[in-house]
Amino acid sequence: MVRQSIRLLQSLAKNLPSRMDHYSKFSPSPLSIKQFLDFGLKDGDEAKSFTFLRQELPVRIANMMKEMNLLPFRLLHMPSVKIVTSWYEQTLQDLVHFEEGHEDDTVCLSDFTSRLITIRNRHANVVETMAQGVLEMKESYGIDSHEEHNIQYFLDRFYMSRISIRMLINQHTLLFGSAPKTHPTHIGSVDPYCDVVSVIHEAYDSARYLCDQYYLASPEMDLEWVNARDKTNGVQIVYVPSHLYHMLFELFKNAMRAVMEHYGSSSYDFPKVQVMVTKGRKDVTIKVSDRGGGIPRSKIHKLFNYMYSTAPNPPKPGSTTIPPLAGYGYGLPISKLYANYFMGDLSLSSMDGYGTDAIIYLKVLESEANELLPVYNTSVSKHYQANTPTSDWSSPTGYTRYFSTGIGGGLRR
Repeated sequence: MVRQSIRLLQSLAKNLPSRMDHYSKFSPSPLSIKQFLDFGLKDGDEAKSFTFLRQELPVRIANMMKEMNLLPFRLLHMPSVKIVTSWYEQTLQDLVHFEEGHEDDTVCLSDFTSRLITIRNRHANVVETMAQGVLEMKESYGIDSHEEHNIQYFLDRFYMSRISIRMLINQHTLLFGSAPKTHPTHIGSVDPYCDVVSVIHEAYDSARYLCDQYYLASPEMDLEWVNARDKTNGVQIVYVPSHLYHMLFELFKNAMRAVMEHYGSSSYDFPKVQVMVTKGRKDVTIKVSDRGGGIPRSKIHKLFNYMYSTAPNPPKPGSTTIPPLAGYGYGLPISKLYANYFMGDLSLSSMDGYGTDAIIYLKVLESEANELLPVYNTSVSKHYQANTPTSDWSSPTGYTRYFSTGIGGGLRR
């Protein structure tokens, strides 16, 4: 029996490149929040979920693995990136194992659910490990503008793919796994009555706890909401609360850090973080405003760049007992991906010298909240091969050229 298992694993490993090529020829099938909800409420058939996921998960993983091969050679050979690559190879191998499984086999279905939990746990530290790989390359070789452009493009797509894969896995394991249901009203990870105001309070309290530990003080929050659609005292939508919490927690951390560092922890009176929530016909909008001194307009776009951070590198594991309020600088870019994932958005607007507004947009209608997924195709390959566009506008940092008009001296441009 042991020899048979070893032979099977060896066979799967040998055939992995061909299976990756096979699955990467297919495009992912995006789902809407309504589809996630309806399946859990009306159908909830484990066999159907198994049949869909054993095809869809390898497609999404293979698409990313093929794209990963287009990254700069030096990055692919960084130790941390090699670890991430090995996790994806092992996961694809795990899923290929179920290609011949039968949906009527209860043992097969149970094994599949258990394997998905293993996969989810295996990929728990993908974000930090990939970030470490980029740091390793930066410290070892440096990163030129062309490489930075391609890495930024890849990481957006890579992390979005990861969000979508975890969404599929969580839905299946929460609906059909044996773990007790911690949220009885949720359909998997989707809350049909997600209370936006409650999630805001939860995220604020968590961020404030960190701020109190780090700075020994924290700004208060002032929260208002207007429900122009339902005319009710509250704001509810069909959404994934954990995704909303992730975004809000990041925005509150940034707002609190800005306020504390702008006014100094020795101050006794900090301006409140202002939060405004509206629900209209099409969008739920959440604005988080701070008076933390603002950000120069020239730096706003950099805040969504994975290789830019206003904070020092995070402490190594075990070197501090207090979780940092800032880390790799990936918080905002990934929060934006969470917003984009179901066709929402996250944007920043700042008044240098005063403060910053961060705005989250979410779809009101669950039927319009479709997954936004990266697709591997020939245009993607061309993107990585193309040179970084050269600016055809004058640059404020350019050189100053002097020339003569022949009329009483020279002009400076």
